[in-house]
Amino acid sequence: MSDSAASIVLNRNLMSKLTSFLAAFLVTLLISTGQAGAENAVPAKLSAQDKADLEQVRQYFHSLKTLRGRFLQAASNGSVASGKIYLSRPGRLRFEYDPPTPILMVADGIFLIYVDKDLKQITHILLGSTPIGVLVQDEVKLSGDITVTRISRTPGVLRVTLKDTDEPEKGSITLAFSRAPFALRKWTVVDARNIATDVTLSGIETDITLDKELFIFREESLKKEF
Repeated sequence: MSDSAASIVLNRNLMSKLTSFLAAFLVTLLISTGQAGAENAVPAKLSAQDKADLEQVRQYFHSLKTLRGRFLQAASNGSVASGKIYLSRPGRLRFEYDPPTPILMVADGIFLIYVDKDLKQITHILLGSTPIGVLVQDEVKLSGDITVTRISRTPGVLRVTLKDTDEPEKGSITLAFSRAPFALRKWTVVDARNIATDVTLSGIETDITLDKELFIFREESLKKEF
């Protein structure tokens, strides 16, 4: 394999490592393994309040144009990582893990590009085929391909649990929003191996100007690191 290998097809070893890290960013719902038909995505019975809250979630993502901040990722298997997150809607994301985690992920509007500096591998996944793609598209829909399976509330916090409608065995994602102001603060993914990953956001800034270069992946820029 060349030092700058790029592949759309994930081999078994890379899929295992991808699942561990991408779980934190919704992609687990697409690529994690599981027994087909193991369970169904049972839709939550929505009250009038539930429908109003889901509309607020939809409007939040619709109005969110740019975001910058930090994340802390902690999994039930004991792994912990942190880094920086950048978002520019529609279609663009960047996740920079802090050392020693050797991971970089860039969504350029077409692909989610996963870079593992230790394995010296670059993998392209079509952004539109991932739940991440749903959250950065022009119009966010919480129906159809995605099923809302649970809505819960505690003082000041709204939690919405989602599953892939066609392949619910792949896992679930629970988004947690603060009420005042209404904003995404945390998400928890439970993957097909029943590993739960919490991602907590901090230092969030929105509606700021971000350098377009953050969302352009240039393979040659990593050659020195490879």
